[in-house]
Amino acid sequence: MVVILLGPPGVGKGTQAVRLAEESHAAHVSTGDLLRAARRDGTDLGRQAQEFMDSGELVPDALILGLVREHLAGIGPETDVLFDGFPRTTAQATGLSDVLTEVGRQVDGVVLFEAPDEALIKRLSGRRSCPDCGAVYNVHFNPSGVDDTCDRCGGSLVHRADDSPETVSRRLEVYQEQTAPLVSYYASHEAPLERVRADRSVDEVYTDFRSVVGGIR
Repeated sequence: MVVILLGPPGVGKGTQAVRLAEESHAAHVSTGDLLRAARRDGTDLGRQAQEFMDSGELVPDALILGLVREHLAGIGPETDVLFDGFPRTTAQATGLSDVLTEVGRQVDGVVLFEAPDEALIKRLSGRRSCPDCGAVYNVHFNPSGVDDTCDRCGGSLVHRADDSPETVSRRLEVYQEQTAPLVSYYASHEAPLERVRADRSVDEVYTDFRSVVGGIR
């Protein structure tokens, strides 16, 4: 089973994906994590991606899809896959479909997490992330056990510059322009799409999320 998780920045996709993956032994695929791993390990794709990032440019879709292809090759066909925040555009969705076909898979369902912009701005302005392992916390809703320290790896948490209220507002605009059209894309490609209201507690959202994914199986 392959499930795509969609939703604006700060809606909680990553938190929910990690929790379900740990509980169900699914593969949680985040392109951000793949990029960090490729850079850390010094792979060919990682070096190519680093060149774009060092010059301040976006990593091309072809490179991202190459990382995804490489990662999927190491996942057994019986393992469920949760794509967290990818694809971001319809072009990436088309490319992902081709990659999945190569490994004998397809998108079995899409889960759209929704929340008002005001709630997302509050969440993101309170977000703290670990640059070492990618774990994400929130000072309002999901704080780490020790202030400014990652519970998972012990790294120092950071408040990203792009999590300021002004920048968050712009990121939400970009989401509506580029990523929201994926809802129509997947609806037209007959992938079951379910919506989860994400402006609630982590546990309440997870209960609905787990139920929705269970219905896709």
